[in-house]
Amino acid sequence: MAHSASEPPGSPRPPHGQGPLLAEVTNAIVRLHRLHYGKGPTRSKSFLLDDVLVCVMRDAFTTVERTLIDAGEEGKVRETRLAFQDAMQDEFKEAVERIMGRPVVGLTSQVLVDQGMAVELFLLSPAE
Repeated sequence: MAHSASEPPGSPRPPHGQGPLLAEVTNAIVRLHRLHYGKGPTRSKSFLLDDVLVCVMRDAFTTVERTLIDAGEEGKVRETRLAFQDAMQDEFKEAVERIMGRPVVGLTSQVLVDQGMAVELFLLSPAE
């Protein structure tokens, strides 16, 4: 149910036919981050469980964000990241809808500053 370019041995395998779709979703989300932040995450993986699609991005922060985190300004990094996600949600939804062939009925984002991670969670309309 997951896919990334650097999966460790023993990682769960997506159901037949979903691997390429999940890789395409991962690449699209990373591409949007790289385009708008100037840096994308270095490790990313997408998971699909029924109607829930989750993109987990590690080493997601820019040099400026890491400097702010080191200075104790985690709240400002989180606030800026979540504001970015709000501003970009239509582009994120469109990319996922195009790839998955299903409407996105909900999107939420989370920033785990202490883990260096960003997470995008998409709720898809039920598959037909």
